[in-house]
Amino acid sequence: MTNVFIIHGTGGHPGENWFPWLKNELEKLGCKVFVPQFPTPQNQTPEAWFRSFGQYREYFTPDTILIGHSLGGTFALRILEAAKIRIKAAFIVAAPIGILPIKNYEADKPFIGKPFDWEKIRKNCARFFVFHSEDDPLVSVGNGRELAKRLGAELVLFKDAGHFNAKADYVQFEELLERIKTKLI
Repeated sequence: MTNVFIIHGTGGHPGENWFPWLKNELEKLGCKVFVPQFPTPQNQTPEAWFRSFGQYREYFTPDTILIGHSLGGTFALRILEAAKIRIKAAFIVAAPIGILPIKNYEADKPFIGKPFDWEKIRKNCARFFVFHSEDDPLVSVGNGRELAKRLGAELVLFKDAGHFNAKADYVQFEELLERIKTKLI
């Protein structure tokens, strides 16, 4: 069984954006889906997020798919950096990795302030997909371009998707679901 983690970003929660819809769609396909609540904005540190993620340790297996939105994508990279196993796939949506401008830079800094171990991240995941919008008002598109380059991943670039959140009318995310389905077969 494929275990899927959907990870929210700064100020986020499991019930926002396209997360509930995607959880439902993936459960219909037989996946076990987790959408954890991480401490934010108070106590938003990698250490606090890793403590929260620790309760799911038994579900983090080679059959895992990580899906991270915004800072959740950055945290997914940190999970892979620390992992002792290689997972199926990671889908990183509108994630900040340090390329300015980033609207929540100060809040996100504990996650992006130290260099990423790209070699370790690539080693611990079989396939990466990076989604970003050219008009993202919170995380500049340069982050998506650099991330795709560092991961050796396809950049799925959108023209008018904003930050892929409810404000940009993203309460469903068909393109993401279709890409995920390719990793479930």
